[in-house]
Amino acid sequence: MNIPEIIKEMRKRTGDSQKELAAALHVSFATVNRWETGRCEPTPIAMDGLRAYCKRRGIDFAEFEGNTIRTGHETVLLYHGSKAGITGDIEPISRELCDFGKGFYMGTEQMQPLTLICNFPEAKLYTVKADLTGLRILDIAISIDWALLIAYYRGKMESAKGSAIYKKYTEMADDCDMIIGYIANDRMFFVLDRFFSGEITDIALVNSLSALKLGKQYVALTDEACWQIEIMEEKAIGEVERDELRKTSEAHRQEGIRQADEICRKYRRDGRFFDEIIG
Repeated sequence: MNIPEIIKEMRKRTGDSQKELAAALHVSFATVNRWETGRCEPTPIAMDGLRAYCKRRGIDFAEFEGNTIRTGHETVLLYHGSKAGITGDIEPISRELCDFGKGFYMGTEQMQPLTLICNFPEAKLYTVKADLTGLRILDIAISIDWALLIAYYRGKMESAKGSAIYKKYTEMADDCDMIIGYIANDRMFFVLDRFFSGEITDIALVNSLSALKLGKQYVALTDEACWQIEIMEEKAIGEVERDELRKTSEAHRQEGIRQADEICRKYRRDGRFFDEIIG
């Protein structure tokens, strides 16, 4: 089902007008009308609002887009960057304060792991094959849940500790072997601090973190998931290549800062602030 069809079906089931749906989502009537006529698509945060709207009205949004937690039945080729090379078995032992906590990180694109290891002379890039068969996977879309789950694992939600929303993210990946989620630009995490301090809204946060479209990361959280990862190729990174990667990384950093500022200005009047979300 495409977006206009989803919006129309939602309103058909609830009996809401476009104006009533707009009020429920805290957007304008014109915005809902543009969605329904196909002139524009909802932002990632608006899609999250549509899911919440469905939940409040007893509609299963999975009918439209599929469930979030699933069991894997595929094999994928991915990339992993190591500062000094892999020795021994693959294990979920990255540092804790990564996007999705401690795990073994793999990406769909080569450039992201390469820019993370470009400052290390013993750095190596690995092509790996991950067999997802039988694994319980949290496949999280770009949304406020995605942004706040990253914030939780990055240690940015301590001010909300003890709240229902904090508990939600501590439990979101319970019993999962792997998380699949979009990569947020590491240079843009100052935006999280601006969100938690009440300076910017959730819409600005999500759009800022997703702006550079760096691809997806697959994070093996358990030994069971790591046992199903096979190294296909190991490549050393020479000094000339690392120098070029450093230049690319710095260019990405500058672009990320520019885009973050631009996005925060663009969405300064849209969405909700953190204190409004936690109620």
